[in-house]
Amino acid sequence: MVLRCNPVHDPGIPVVQHGGQVDQQHDRRAAMLLAELLATPAAAHYADDPNRSLLASMIAGHSAGTGCLPLHLGLGDGNYQDMLADYFPFFEAAAQNDQPEAIPEWEDLQKLLLDHRAGEQDSELWIADIIATACAGRDHLWQDLGLLNRDELSQMMWLNFPELARSNVGDMKWKKFLYRQFCSREGIYVCPAPSCGECKDYAKCFGPEN
Repeated sequence: MVLRCNPVHDPGIPVVQHGGQVDQQHDRRAAMLLAELLATPAAAHYADDPNRSLLASMIAGHSAGTGCLPLHLGLGDGNYQDMLADYFPFFEAAAQNDQPEAIPEWEDLQKLLLDHRAGEQDSELWIADIIATACAGRDHLWQDLGLLNRDELSQMMWLNFPELARSNVGDMKWKKFLYRQFCSREGIYVCPAPSCGECKDYAKCFGPEN
């Protein structure tokens, strides 16, 4: 399924204001859920997967009302339940009223990621689907994923798509970087400047993500 994310928050849960003052209750709730997820026993094969902590962070963030991902994180209900059963058995996610819409480039973004996967973990396939889904959000990519910070997203990229991560030599904002890679593949060139350093919008692509 092709999705566009529209963050919808439970009115009973305070909304996180990214770039402003973050609601401490949200932070505490996400931290508690993250600790609960990581304390859940899993078989060694899954417990040792470096993506486990990143998956836990996204699930905790979503359950706390942050990010734009649907309940199944973009994996589809079947794959999402399989992921929970393998990595976080006995954990029951709280449903939220997400309203995804379609974006035409979802499959292209997914393919871009899969074509550059590390080939170390099966979970890379899930991470590609999740990132492609979150690219439809309106915030920075790490925020749309429901992660704690940009460092977690950078870790995710280096773990799962190291060739792409190495290509981001200027530390461009990850969503802009992925779309630039996608557009370049398709022969679409939307930047009028001859180089990033000479572009008047440099800060929009390379400025802080917070």
